[in-house]
Amino acid sequence: MKAQVNEIKEGLQHFHGSETIFQIALLRTRYTNGLKYLAEGSECFWLITDTSVIAKSLMNRSEFKTIDFKRLPEERQDFTGYEAEITYTDGNDNVLEKHGYRANDFPLDELRLFFVNDTLMLPSEY
Repeated sequence: MKAQVNEIKEGLQHFHGSETIFQIALLRTRYTNGLKYLAEGSECFWLITDTSVIAKSLMNRSEFKTIDFKRLPEERQDFTGYEAEITYTDGNDNVLEKHGYRANDFPLDELRLFFVNDTLMLPSEY
């Protein structure tokens, strides 16, 4: 697992901008090469779908959103019942929404994404 995490982290460092944009047809959300790499490498297409649905529902509150995935420490998991949480902000640390996940198979402990113009991307691809 640690080797997979290191490989994913190293691979994500190579994405700056995006030559190809992909789309979730049903949602009409676009996503970048970096997100495609992440989803395939960590088998987390659920992350793209979940964050897209929530980010789109927050469009009237902010056009730009940061999306922060964070695995919770075990003592906090025991207290909240959640293994991880995703926090949506307006980019200025104003929390728009927060979602807890009871089950989590995402290999990274934390990850930040941006959502702007119906496009989900890594910060380095903005």
